[in-house]
Order: sequence, then structure tokens, then C-alpha cells
Amino acid sequence: MFDKLTKSIFINGEWKDVDDQKTETVYNPATLETITEVALGATAEADEAIEAASNAFPQWSTMTGRERGSILYKASQLMLEDADRLAKILTIEQGKPLAEALGEIKISANYLLWYAEEASRAYGEVIPSSNKSKRLLVIPQPVGVVGAITPWNFPSSMITRKIGPALAAGCTVVLKPASETPLSAIEIMKIMERAGIPNGVVNLVTGDAQAIGQSLLTNKAVRLITFTGSTGVGKYLMRESAEHVKKLSLELGGHAPSIVYADADIDKAATLVLGSKFRNAGQTCICTNRLYVHESIAEEFTAALTEKVKQMKLGSGLEDGVEIGPLINEKASEKVKSHIEDAVNRGAKIAYGGDAWDCDLDGYFYNPTILANTTDDMLVMHEETFGPVLPIQTFNEEDEVIKKANDTDYGLAAYLFTENTNRAIRVSEQLEYGIIGINDVYPAIAEGPFGGIKQSGVGKEGGHHGMDEFLEKKFVSIGIE
Repeated sequence: MFDKLTKSIFINGEWKDVDDQKTETVYNPATLETITEVALGATAEADEAIEAASNAFPQWSTMTGRERGSILYKASQLMLEDADRLAKILTIEQGKPLAEALGEIKISANYLLWYAEEASRAYGEVIPSSNKSKRLLVIPQPVGVVGAITPWNFPSSMITRKIGPALAAGCTVVLKPASETPLSAIEIMKIMERAGIPNGVVNLVTGDAQAIGQSLLTNKAVRLITFTGSTGVGKYLMRESAEHVKKLSLELGGHAPSIVYADADIDKAATLVLGSKFRNAGQTCICTNRLYVHESIAEEFTAALTEKVKQMKLGSGLEDGVEIGPLINEKASEKVKSHIEDAVNRGAKIAYGGDAWDCDLDGYFYNPTILANTTDDMLVMHEETFGPVLPIQTFNEEDEVIKKANDTDYGLAAYLFTENTNRAIRVSEQLEYGIIGINDVYPAIAEGPFGGIKQSGVGKEGGHHGMDEFLEKKFVSIGIE
């Protein structure tokens, strides 16, 4: 499927190699086998890409929204037509089960489709003036060149969720994908080529994250940086971007609580919690990290959840029926191990799992783990594990569990399970999170705004709100006789 060396730098409509011929290896996380080598781009390539995007901006930004949208629409269709192959590539480089990968490809295409439609709906405003000799207008205009930095856990959808609205708004883009998963980005660039994107409008630079990031931060031509990743890196981008007062759109870490009330449908809630926690082996920023179950149903719920977890199949994502693939690397595995050991040392009980999966594959697999008797002093209760570990606490009073749920610097997503409409509304209004799921743990959807509060980020992605990040609102005051 791949050559020994895959061309991975796309600038001004051309696929390029780096001058010094340096490369980095892309591994299959399930087997640790080499998939291919890609170019190790750095400052020179990033600067060239920024220049190309800057030169392409005047033409692209003055095209009509319908013209830009027609290209995004075609890209969406091309992605769907090739969905099976793209999903296989995603699984090979990222590890998630093929069914999950196919779902990601479909939502990736849906982001392009949504913003193909939104491109024609960047509305301005006419403001009624208090002065009869003035006419007041608000005109939306594209920000300019956008630097997009995307993560490894969703290597396709996080790209289209960023470049879709950026391109629809009239911005041009320089994309830096995660080093672990550049192949999905390469395929998306090929799709944009086939869809007829003009040269320089979207550019791809793989390689040295620090060098490429510094170019995006220090080059005045880059007017906005959109990033998905850790809160630590997000804070760094905020500090370093201050010199040129760049706009930022940041989707950062999470530490999502799930609250299961006594009146919840136990089987449905257990199924949804399982899907939330163990999807992508727990490597999602919005997955359940802390589970609070009402004490009156705790035993029954834990038993139901444990029975479902026992049925989950681990293995290579390409194997039929696999529901949990590998962790992305050894560092991720070590973090999972340290969180479990810390919890056990502090008194937690392992209800299920608790160790690495013993298998013939060389990747870093960890058994899905349920921890009971957890306390607030454990690492797993206040740090994002990013792995298949689910700590459970019980509660009795509503105010008590809301306080616990909000007791974190993160504010990305939270979930509650109840059949009481009054409670659902009341609690969702009190939870300090940008996304609330009520009997729903799959909130990422093209037409809805996605983003956190507190240290989980700034800005929104998805929905018509996602266009706002890439548009400046220009105020025009017209004096008349």
C-alpha cells in the first residue's frame, strides 16, 4: 500500500522532498512494524508553505462562497467514494478498529460537506443607526493565513474540522499533522488536489513539530493558529503567539465526568459509558475519565458494565470484531500503568483488567480496566489518563456530585444519565463544561459547536459557530447627506 518513502510535503500544488533528505518513520502501533518513511520538514519547508498560502490568499478570499463551497463539496464526495481505503490507512497508522476508522472517515467527509454549505452563509449585518446621517454595516472577512496543527488520535476528522471552515471562510492553510499519523493527512491533500483546490490554498508540512510550530508562531503572515492537543502545548502557543497578537482556536485536554443517577436506564447507561470510555482505547479528549454512580444502583451498574467490558475483543484494528486496538506508543502505555498502580496503592480495587494484554502482537495493548473504591487523591481522578481505565465513585446527593464533577481545571465535556427531564436540564446548566451529553456520549457532529471552557480551550469547531473563528468582523460607518 505504501512506498518505502512516501512524499509528504505539499506546497503550492506540488509534492516535494526536503533538501537534506531527512525522514521520519511511521509505525503501525499494533505491530510496531515500519509502514513507510515521510519527509522530516522543518523551518525552510514551513516558511515556503506560509509564503505559498500568503500568495494564494488574495485570489481565494475574493472567490464567492459558492465557488469555494463547490470544491469542498467535491472533496467530501471523493472522500466518501474512497472511504474503505482511507479507513484502512487510518487504522494502519493509528490503530483504532476499522469500524471506528470508517466512522471517522464519514464524519470527516461530513465536515467538508457542512462547510461547503456554510461557505455561502457568512452573513454580514446592517445596524440601525441612531444618527440619521449614518449607515452602519458589519462585513465578515477571512482572517488570512491559518496554521493548523492536528493530533494523532483522530488524524482525519480533526483535519477536516479545521480546514473545512477555514477554506469556506476564504482563508488559506498550512497544515502540520501529528508525526505519528501523517498518512491520513497526505490522503486528504490528494483529495483536495483532485477536487480542484487552487495552488497554495492548502499546504501540508510533515516533520519537526517544534521547528514548524515556531515558523507558524513567528511569521507575521500567519494570522490564526488552530490546534488540538494537550493543555500544556496550548498554553505554550498562547504565550508565544502574543508577539504578533495572533488569533487562537484551541481544543485542549479534558477530564470528562459521567454521572449515573438512580433513575437511569442501567443497561443503556452502561452501554453508553462503555462506548465513551473505551472507544479508541480511551484515547479521546472527551471520553469518560471519572464515573460517578448513585450508591443505590452502584453494585448493579458496576456488574452490568463489567459484564459488557468482558465481552470486548482486543487486537489489531484490521481484525474482524476487534473493539479495542493498541495505545499509540510506549509512553501512553506507561502512563496507563502508572495511573493504575497509583490508584491501587491508594486503596482502589481492580474490578476488571488492570494489566497489559498478553498477546502475540508487539504493540502496546492494555486490557480495559475498571477501578472501584477510588478516591479524589488518586492521579486517575484528576489527571487525563488517555487510556482504557475507568475509575468509579459513588454518590448520594446531587449537589455533592456536581461539586465533584466541576472540581477540575478542565471543562471540555461532561455526561449525565437520567430519565428525569427536570434533573437533566438543572444539572446540565450547573456543569462547568463546554459540551454536555444527556443520555448521549457522542456529541461530535458537523452541525454542532465543539469546544471547551476553562483550561480545555478557546473557540468552537463545528456548526455555523466554527466559521466565526476564521472570520473578522469589519465595521463600516457611512456618512450620508
